[in-house]
Amino acid sequence: MEKKGCALGTHRVLEPKGVLPQPATKIDNSMEIYDNEIRINVETLNVDSASFTQIKEQAGGDVEKIKEIMKGIVAERGKHQNPVTGSGGMLIGTVEKIGQALKGKVELKEGDKIATLVSLSLTPLVIDEIHEVRIDIDQVDITGKAILFESGIYAVLPEDLPQNLALSVLDVAGAPAQTAKLVQPGHRVVVIGGAGKSGMLCLHEAKKRAGVTGQVICLGHSEKSLQRPEGLGLADEYIAVDATDALAVRDRIAEATNGEMADVVINCVNVNNTEMASILAAKSDGLVYFFSMATNFTKAALGAEGVGQDTTMIIGNGYTKGHAEISMEILRENPPLKKVYQELYS
Repeated sequence: MEKKGCALGTHRVLEPKGVLPQPATKIDNSMEIYDNEIRINVETLNVDSASFTQIKEQAGGDVEKIKEIMKGIVAERGKHQNPVTGSGGMLIGTVEKIGQALKGKVELKEGDKIATLVSLSLTPLVIDEIHEVRIDIDQVDITGKAILFESGIYAVLPEDLPQNLALSVLDVAGAPAQTAKLVQPGHRVVVIGGAGKSGMLCLHEAKKRAGVTGQVICLGHSEKSLQRPEGLGLADEYIAVDATDALAVRDRIAEATNGEMADVVINCVNVNNTEMASILAAKSDGLVYFFSMATNFTKAALGAEGVGQDTTMIIGNGYTKGHAEISMEILRENPPLKKVYQELYS
């Protein structure tokens, strides 16, 4: 008989006791399921950008060392939670078994192909073997198993999109969905890291929501990086600037907006020390959405205070209602963008 579990997965926490699975330093990754869990045969891990960038740097780009680091993280923590960035990613796999208490309560059946929409930083995981590391798109093919808690969210993979493409987009689905909620007609919007995977989705959604009376500005680290979003017509203006140089960003946005600055700034970059650039790009009573897991929220909060900015700052919650549907619909709405994503991520 299956044991009863907590909907939030606290029954899996080993260290420290009394916390939830995400902040825990070690969780139980045994694969005998509780009555309210789903066991998944894992095919691919999509490691979040900040985490994979750190792992690549630690490994010096060596694929075998990347495998070793990833296996070490899971062996130590029972989940793939990067100890440096604290972040994880997501996975795709096939439903192997559904706990008795969940049968009839979830719209899933054994054999369904799903993407988990909760972080690997809280997901019990076993890696038996790593087959391929796709170093340019942060994806790793494995043989392994994982556990989805009762509170865990997921998406059945759409049949009209390639599997790896869907995984790449669903991994960052929170960013364009939050953009859809935050951007209003007529807004000036700055997307920092607009040439990246989440950034281009955000640009599409910002342009749609701001409308013809709005202004969407794409920031990239180089002219070359901006060629792709510019070729797709995703923004009104494209600015090459180092996002760690807060004053340079401020000056370029001031020039582009005639001193008005942005109503909404969306930060999608995966490097450190871009907090103040985001804050200074916004008008004093503007809004900054930090989707990047490289964000230091202490720097952001104290930095805004230090420059006298009454900025509303939103932590990049990777979940918002309808985020999977919104992100998939962007690819259907924008065939040229879909084609680029297929070339890059599938």
